[in-house]
Amino acid sequence: MPATPMPANSSRIRVGIGGWTFEPWRGTFYPEGLTQKRELDYASRHLTSIEINGTYYGSQKPESFAHWRDETPDDFVFAVKGPRFATNRRMLAESGSSIERFLTGGVLELRDKLGPINWQFLPTKAFDPADFEAFLKLLPQRVEGRDLRHVVEVRHASFRVPAFIDLLRQYGVATVLTDKPDFPEIPDVTAPFVYARLQRASETLKTGYGPKDLDLWADRARAWAAGGVPGDLAPVGGPQPKPPKSRDVFVYMINGFKPKAPAAAMALIARLSKKGA
Repeated sequence: MPATPMPANSSRIRVGIGGWTFEPWRGTFYPEGLTQKRELDYASRHLTSIEINGTYYGSQKPESFAHWRDETPDDFVFAVKGPRFATNRRMLAESGSSIERFLTGGVLELRDKLGPINWQFLPTKAFDPADFEAFLKLLPQRVEGRDLRHVVEVRHASFRVPAFIDLLRQYGVATVLTDKPDFPEIPDVTAPFVYARLQRASETLKTGYGPKDLDLWADRARAWAAGGVPGDLAPVGGPQPKPPKSRDVFVYMINGFKPKAPAAAMALIARLSKKGA
């Protein structure tokens, strides 16, 4: 069944998966006989967002972004991964040309369906305050008349310091919150939106995450959307100055046991729909 519309006051919470082409989803998430060219159409009517991962590995044609835009519902939103050529560098200050090439290479064809841009870093990339600030300075807030939202996914423990939180707040950039044990948990809100990538789906559970965990993430999403913070997550830095009355929230079921990602996302959407935000 298509995703149940959320109440108006919870429409700012979007839940989805990473990508939409994955063979094990055929016959489980996707109905038997559904052609591959219709998979995005189907997924976008059962979820409320998708994170495009292919942009991390290589460029996409402007026509592809336009096609994805036109194939999805009016209220659908894509998050997009920034290219690895910008983040997998010894000196991040030298990323300017890669960032500019990506932002002017067709991604804006998503128009109003363009959500946050996720700049993912290798687990070996440690926090260098000066160089990381140089990278943040390269991220434009607006391109060709369109406002942009940026989020960074850091995966080295050295980023779990208040100085990193302060730096992100200075530039209005979010940080990815993950539940993967190998990566640092940074739940601080540093931008006008929150971005979570969940990576602990279990093969043994029908919906990847159990009922208690799904309820927990639904409660957290509601708290963020209402301008608050979950009481069960310990922040790295201080409280957000002047928190807004509401926020956009993006939650993606990424992996763990990836075949269960769509079921986990739909189960979370169902909880948010029934209880409101």
